[in-house]
Amino acid sequence: MKQAILVVSFGTTYHESRMKTIEAIEQSIKEEFTHYEVRRAFTSRIIIGILKKRDNIYIDSVGEALEKLAQEGFQRVVVQPTLVMGGEENDGIVAAVQQYENRFRRILWGKPLLSEEEDYKRLCSVLAEDTKEYDREGTEILLMGHGTEHEANECYPRLAEVFRQNGYNRYHIGTVEAEPTFESLKEEVERTGSSRMVLQPLMIVSGDHAHNDMAGDGEESWKSQLESDGFQVVCRLKGMGELEGVRQMFLDHTEEACKKLEDMG
Repeated sequence: MKQAILVVSFGTTYHESRMKTIEAIEQSIKEEFTHYEVRRAFTSRIIIGILKKRDNIYIDSVGEALEKLAQEGFQRVVVQPTLVMGGEENDGIVAAVQQYENRFRRILWGKPLLSEEEDYKRLCSVLAEDTKEYDREGTEILLMGHGTEHEANECYPRLAEVFRQNGYNRYHIGTVEAEPTFESLKEEVERTGSSRMVLQPLMIVSGDHAHNDMAGDGEESWKSQLESDGFQVVCRLKGMGELEGVRQMFLDHTEEACKKLEDMG
């Protein structure tokens, strides 16, 4: 029986970051699930369009990828997102999958990175380990999330609370487009009395937001605003997909979905 895992990412136009994150996650899944065909899809039509026009790279949307799998005779499919959380992108993936339910014998979707309480604890540990050289007196670590008006945005304060519960009091979370805002984040770190700020994206890929909104030279970037307030700023342009612990979390979510698929027959 032909079976596939469709790995779905938002996408990025940054080639090097794509290799270190999205492709690294896909490769981990290929190596772990050798009895599945592994395919790729992006959710961002804008990124798909830029890659096609600029680089002659053709990436399928979720619907296009599922249509190809159906036409090629695949019968069982797991759709695994590489998203941080549920939200509009994830809802779109689920909607696309539901449209194709009658085209496959079995199709289901895996969970985003932060889905269960245990996921928050694991991610906290992975990020703390990755940044432990900065976790010292006088330094605060600021993690930049994307942010959304969707109810899934509650994952950010929830993760911040897990950091605090585990004694990581120098870790702070803000978002580009929602709550917690950068303004509230800045007030939070100003109260610490620390002089050094380490910025790192709380995103799978280090893309436009990380390069421009976080670490850019424009006066509105987090880096520029903190520097103008007199802080020493260190920017780490490192997507979470580069971290082995994060890739393992996606592997575990994929394994859970595959096991469920196989149990369904």
